[in-house]
Amino acid sequence: MVLMQDLQQLRFYEQDLLRRHAELNVRLTAAQEKLLQSEKLASIGQLAAGVAHEINNPIGYVHSNLGSLQEYLHSLFALIDAYERALRSPDPRAMIPEIDQTRSRLDIDFISRDLPQLMTESREGIERVTRIVRDLKDFSRSERDESWKLVDLHAGLESTLNIIWNELKYNTTLEKHYGTLPLVECLPSELNQVYMNILINAGKAIGERGTIRVETGHDGDEVWVEIADSGPGMPAEVQQRIFDPFFTTKPVGKGTGLGLSISYGIVTKHHGRIDVDSRIGEGSRFRIVLPVRQPVPAG
Repeated sequence: MVLMQDLQQLRFYEQDLLRRHAELNVRLTAAQEKLLQSEKLASIGQLAAGVAHEINNPIGYVHSNLGSLQEYLHSLFALIDAYERALRSPDPRAMIPEIDQTRSRLDIDFISRDLPQLMTESREGIERVTRIVRDLKDFSRSERDESWKLVDLHAGLESTLNIIWNELKYNTTLEKHYGTLPLVECLPSELNQVYMNILINAGKAIGERGTIRVETGHDGDEVWVEIADSGPGMPAEVQQRIFDPFFTTKPVGKGTGLGLSISYGIVTKHHGRIDVDSRIGEGSRFRIVLPVRQPVPAG
């Protein structure tokens, strides 16, 4: 009888432990999601001025082009008015000198050449802003809004570069060597966070001027994205700690030390790995290796 009671008590403890373990897993997953989202938003916050510049620049010349377009419309309406008066006059041919003078005064030949270019530039500006806003929306999407899907990794790389380009363009020569990749099963906005963290670190590493090389490739059941910089490189003791939470070589207040740690966690969640190769004086290379398809859960 005592043995039965002991067994029931053990079973009760076991069930209680399993329940608490499940609750802890739920809380841990929620905490990880919040941390990822807050780091993602913090990254965008740090880049806010650059993103604003990337948006304001095309908006500025679209605004300027609209001012020119308004002047051109006034001139074209004035010319149309001259043609209408000619058509209504008893002798339209007699109005030709006035029409020629109006065309010359309003510089209609220049307007006819400039107007198509002005419209093309304006469309490109609006498309640029639309692209940045779309990329920001995709980038900031939280994990609960995203599901595993087959994705073109190059689109994610381009999207991330589009967001952070203002941060890199003044000191970076960017080299892109994209291979042919299959569609990859992943959480795209999370991988974009990985690209962003590594690219921003590379931009800071190269200092006043340097090169960042982005390469991709496909090897059997795996694909890889490699980001290399021409910076000073890292000593072995730093390489051993770069994925540790809160470890940073930046001055106090300049970095959280979470970027690479979160990146490591994201890549691990994708059943991939990040290989690091860095030598003093020769720069650093980060290679993100991912399976083309996620493994099927056992059971």
